[in-house]
Amino acid sequence: MSLKAIVYVRNPPSLEILNQLLLPHETVYESVTTVQQGYEQIKQMKVRGAPAIGIVAALSLIIDLQLKFQTFSKNPNALDSDILNMMNSPLLLGNFIRDSLDHLNQSRPTAVNLFRTSDILWEATSSGIKKDLGTKQIIESLVDMAEQMLFDDLKDNNNIGKYGVEFILRNGDKRISVITHCNTGSLATSGYGTALGIIRHLYAQGNLLHAYYTETRPYNQGSRLTSYELLHDKIPSTLICDSMVSALLASNKMDHKIAAIIVGADRVAKNGDTANKIGTYQLAIIAKYHNVMFIVAAPSTSIDLKIKNGRDITIEERNENEVVFVNGLIKQDGTEKYQIKKVRVPPQGVKVWNPSFDVTPAELITAIVTEKGVVEKEKGAKEFNLEKFLMSQN
Repeated sequence: MSLKAIVYVRNPPSLEILNQLLLPHETVYESVTTVQQGYEQIKQMKVRGAPAIGIVAALSLIIDLQLKFQTFSKNPNALDSDILNMMNSPLLLGNFIRDSLDHLNQSRPTAVNLFRTSDILWEATSSGIKKDLGTKQIIESLVDMAEQMLFDDLKDNNNIGKYGVEFILRNGDKRISVITHCNTGSLATSGYGTALGIIRHLYAQGNLLHAYYTETRPYNQGSRLTSYELLHDKIPSTLICDSMVSALLASNKMDHKIAAIIVGADRVAKNGDTANKIGTYQLAIIAKYHNVMFIVAAPSTSIDLKIKNGRDITIEERNENEVVFVNGLIKQDGTEKYQIKKVRVPPQGVKVWNPSFDVTPAELITAIVTEKGVVEKEKGAKEFNLEKFLMSQN
């Protein structure tokens, strides 16, 4: 059974998020009851991964609304006047929802799923107001929608795994080894995963020899989170440093060749340029040199047709402390207990640049695997025609 990063219950309303900052040493779920708490979970990267970010944003909003309406129904005197007025007015409720979505959108600017989720929820809210629905009906419609997002993401992940394996094995290979970067599994989605979903599917079908995964500096999503998932699922795997991929592909000591490098995506531009965790671009260059397939696995919701190419994608830059400090587990003297400690590596005063993502040009990508199928470039093309692909699937 795959790990769950998001645990949601409709009745009574409850949302718990696995704090991924404490993994792999501690497994702690934190309760989220407000939009602000959802924002902080995303901003602080307690939850991460493009699909999971969008889902947590939606669920934090509906939990906030559900709990407010629950109090309104049972004990309205416990509410302050602003919230009480909002629960009685669809227009004021709409203002709250719009402000909440705008706030959530500021948490991680690169992940398109977050903005797409916001647009869907706002469209439903606006439609409800125009139809003169009451506040209860509007809230219930958003709850249904957010729950459907959770269900659909899991279904999409399984389809990505299926289509990805079919594509990678289409030349008749029976058992292969692969490399992946960052964390794209259950911890980054509603469950199962995108790139890691393909690896899970390979393993489940008996087609996986070995999975290699990078530590993914500076946030170490690979060494902390992908390790955690692969060990949990008992998938044969080996951790390598980000700088070891070229050596791995060039090694003549390996008893099995790498068939593909498989990564996820936070945003895919109209032409197929792909924003993903920093370090992805260099892996695509390495794959091209060594004639290894470079596969991007992402739900179609990560495709942003409003973005012409990768130059138009906003790249989030994060705090320098993520590069300067590393987290480790230190045993307390004279006890069997451990503490998570932050350790500084470079000297004081060092200058740091910390982009969270980079952009891989479409030219370097072999295929984009979505829940709707696999997208390849047309013969002789350097870019993908994603608009044509999406239109053909509708």
